[in-house]
Amino acid sequence: MSALFPEEFAVNTTAITGAGTGIGRAIALRLAQEGHQLALFARNTGNLEGVANEARSLGAPNVFIQSTDIRDKSSVQKAFKNAHESLGELTALVANSGVGGPNSDGPDDRFDDLIQTNLMGTYYCLRAAQRHMAEGPQPRHFIAIASILGRFGVPGYTGYCASKTGIIGLIRALAHEVAKDEIRVNAICPGWVDTDMAWEGIDGMAAGMGILREEAHAIAMQQVPVGRMSKPEDIAGVVCWLMSADARGVTGQGIDINGGAWMG
Repeated sequence: MSALFPEEFAVNTTAITGAGTGIGRAIALRLAQEGHQLALFARNTGNLEGVANEARSLGAPNVFIQSTDIRDKSSVQKAFKNAHESLGELTALVANSGVGGPNSDGPDDRFDDLIQTNLMGTYYCLRAAQRHMAEGPQPRHFIAIASILGRFGVPGYTGYCASKTGIIGLIRALAHEVAKDEIRVNAICPGWVDTDMAWEGIDGMAAGMGILREEAHAIAMQQVPVGRMSKPEDIAGVVCWLMSADARGVTGQGIDINGGAWMG
């Protein structure tokens, strides 16, 4: 085990939702390098199998995967129960799974799905993980992936903004509930990250403005002082820091990583 992770547990066992692609995949591979056992959840089993194989090759001693729809409370409870039976008690959860995109009033409004997936699904996963957490007194961790759009509003994104703002409030309250049990609860609020979801947003901008993808990307980066997207591996690095002894006093926080696009 690396020095980044003190030997608090003989083996750390971390569950990651939305682990098949993007940020979730990067987190899984980084934690595999740190020797974590992994419980990987996503809808697409094929993606999960690929990430699991990569994780094993990087050092994860055991990897459990299960196709899971986090909008379905019973599906979430079953998935975490099965992971517990396969790997033992959890020491951490990274609640990363979510959906993006705009919504608007009318018959095709996606508000319900955005809230049910991003906010309710995250809540279901946090509570399910709580029931399968290892005993202390060693610190354990809940980390939820929120968004820069939990910090401010964007026209046409009422559902996404509401869901990500809700996650920040959720982790603040939960941090109080479990602090006495030495469980640290935090959110990460990324800005633009180089993932398929981000490029779908760029493509939507391009279509709406009648411009090329590259032009839309350049416009988006004008709002980012460093002038570039973050990489999924950058978010994985923040996850590792939050789980380290260096962050032992950090709980109930929203950690911003956005290239300076929002400064609070």
